[in-house]
Amino acid sequence: MPISTNEWVVESLSHRRSTLAIPPQTQEKQISDDFPVVCIGGSAGGLEAYIRLLQHFPDDLGVAVVIVNHLRIVATRLHEILPRHTTMPVELITEGLDIQPNRVFIIPSRRDLHVCDGGFRLEPISKPRGWPDVITVFLKSLAQNWPGKIIAVIVSGYDGDGADALCQIRDAGGITIAQRPASARQPDMPNSAIASGCIDYVLAPEAIGTKIRELMRLSPAS
Repeated sequence: MPISTNEWVVESLSHRRSTLAIPPQTQEKQISDDFPVVCIGGSAGGLEAYIRLLQHFPDDLGVAVVIVNHLRIVATRLHEILPRHTTMPVELITEGLDIQPNRVFIIPSRRDLHVCDGGFRLEPISKPRGWPDVITVFLKSLAQNWPGKIIAVIVSGYDGDGADALCQIRDAGGITIAQRPASARQPDMPNSAIASGCIDYVLAPEAIGTKIRELMRLSPAS
């Protein structure tokens, strides 16, 4: 059974307190990669959803935002467009780039994205024909390799990329969110995510940004 929001926040805060007793050299490594990652997966109509979400997303939440747009052929321009809509730095992911909080990272086209030792790893796309599954690939890598908390968000797009990894994200203690299909230009991906049975919240993009802010700022005393 997935943990509740309050249990998730208490667990996260308790873990952070426990790092105070760790020797400095060990503590530095744990702090460096024990912050939450928010993965936002989308495709057709995703740009509008990313913009609406980021406009309601504070730049000081201490999370890394990774946008996984499942383009197979066309080069992405999200790293050029999205800086107009957020005050967080926006970077196109390159091999070995460190994952850092309070930044937005964009997957390059024609690549699968993985996590290893606190950084990004890029590989040739494993499904070069048909609908890509780059969102599923990255979410599964997060669930297996990221020591911090994970929030998986599925927004507008064709097909069902990402849906197959959502139960694994919840099993790892993460939170899953789907864009409300009626608010999506292309509801296939949100519908597939909801049909997985492993979605915690179904929200419009603006409300997704607000919900993540609530989850991050919730404290045991609230």
